[in-house]
Amino acid sequence: MEYITLNNGVKMPMLGYGVYQVDPAETERCVLDALEVGYRSIDTAQAYGNEEGVGTAVAKCGLSREELFLTTKVWITNAGYETARASIDESLRKLKTDYIDLLLIHQPFNDYYGTYRAMEEAYRAGKVRAIGVSNFYPDRFIDLANFCEIVPAVNQIETHVFQQQKTAKAVLEKYGTQIEAWGPFAEGKNDMFRNPVLTEIGAAHGKTSAQTALRFLLQSGVVVIPKSVKKERMAENFNVFDFTLTPEEIARIEALDTAKSLFFSHQDPETVEWFMQLVK
Repeated sequence: MEYITLNNGVKMPMLGYGVYQVDPAETERCVLDALEVGYRSIDTAQAYGNEEGVGTAVAKCGLSREELFLTTKVWITNAGYETARASIDESLRKLKTDYIDLLLIHQPFNDYYGTYRAMEEAYRAGKVRAIGVSNFYPDRFIDLANFCEIVPAVNQIETHVFQQQKTAKAVLEKYGTQIEAWGPFAEGKNDMFRNPVLTEIGAAHGKTSAQTALRFLLQSGVVVIPKSVKKERMAENFNVFDFTLTPEEIARIEALDTAKSLFFSHQDPETVEWFMQLVK
C-alpha cells in the first residue's frame, strides 16, 4: 500500500474501497471481502444507507480499529450546525466506532458552513481524525477554505482519465488539500474499459485497462476508492502497486483528458434543482 500524509499529519491509504451504490444487504459481505483482499480504507456516506453494514463488517473482521481508515460524509438534509452534530454521532453509532478517520461534507448545498463548524468541533473532540469536503468546485472550495478555522484535508471530486481535474488539483495543492477521486473508472463511460490507449499500455505491463487507469491516478497523486461487489474484481483493483507507468505512458493518458464531467455539473441549474428534489 502507498500512503499520503494529509495536511494535519494523518496518514491515509492511497487506495480504498468505496461502497457507493452497494446494497445495504450486501455491504457487510462486500466490506469483509475487501478487507480480506487487503483493503484497509473504506469509504461510505450517510446518504448511501449502508453505514451499518460497514460497521458490522468492521466489528466482525478481526482487525484492530487502528488498522482501518473509515470515511463517511454528512448529507444535505443533515446540514447546519445542530443537525450535523447529531448526524455525526449517529454515523459513529452505525459504524460501531469511537472515531471516524475522515469526515466530509457530501455536497456543497444547504448550510455547509454550519456543517463544517460541527465537523471542526468533532475534530477537536477526537471524534474525527481529519475533515474535508466532497464535490466542492474551486470557487466554493476557496470560499470555504478562507472562512473556516481548519483547512479541509481532502476534497473528493469526480476524477478519472477523461476528467483529470487539473485546475482543481492546482487549487487544492495551493491550500495543502488532498484530491480524492470518486468514479475513478468513470462508471465505464466513454467505453473506458476498452479504451485503446489504456488497453495497449496495460498490455505492456500485463495489466488491464482498469488497473492502468488506477495506476495513472495513483502516480498523479490522486487517492482512489474503486468499487466492485465481486471479490475477484476487488483483488484486481488492489493489484496496482507492482508496476510503474513511464513518462511517455503518462503523457499518452494525460491526452485523454476532456476536462469535462461525464456525469453532471454542480454549477448547472437543472442539476442543482435535481439535488433539491432529493432532499424534500
